[in-house]
Amino acid sequence: MRLINFVEFSRKIVGVGRNYLGHVKEMKYAGKPESPVIFLKPPTSFVVNGSSIKYPKECSDLQHEVELAVIIGFKGSDIAENTAWDHVGGYTIALDMTARDWQAKAKEQGMPWSRAKGSDTFCPVGTFIPKEKIPDIENQRIWCSVNGQMRQDGNTKDMIFKIPYIISHISSFFTLEPGDVILTGSPAGTGSVKPGDKIEIGLGDLIKANFSVIAK
Repeated sequence: MRLINFVEFSRKIVGVGRNYLGHVKEMKYAGKPESPVIFLKPPTSFVVNGSSIKYPKECSDLQHEVELAVIIGFKGSDIAENTAWDHVGGYTIALDMTARDWQAKAKEQGMPWSRAKGSDTFCPVGTFIPKEKIPDIENQRIWCSVNGQMRQDGNTKDMIFKIPYIISHISSFFTLEPGDVILTGSPAGTGSVKPGDKIEIGLGDLIKANFSVIAK
């Protein structure tokens, strides 16, 4: 199946922010968002299982955010919620690495988050798994440990905006194409990492991936 190699031809990574209430609270945002908070990462931010995450020299607070990644299998725009599942090819587990200090400064200045979210190696991903293998994707554990210590332990059932709505919403302004990746948001427990740290992430026991943080 071609989607196994999605990182080689994906044209965009669409991130959804503030999609778990626990994360909304820990970041001290003012209540639930009325619609999905959307941002982009370039495909050059992909790294695969066993790779290194580069800690930028100018960054002082690099943080992990574990997320379910939905991988698009069939092209579509203005997709209706009731047909959204038809456009899903499969899933993986991913990290939305965030230079939190850069993001905070950008927010203060009313500027985009592109550098804070989209730098090289800022989208580590696990292996592809076809959607047929996980029929109950909206009730799956997602987790992240750092140096063997569990940091994030959430469940996709707690998403504020569900996957069909997310796909419909995003496709109303971005045409979704095969290999595109949607990061569906992160549960509570996001935290800082440093060079030398070992990060492990998982989608239940179905997919696990490991990454090392190194100085750039």
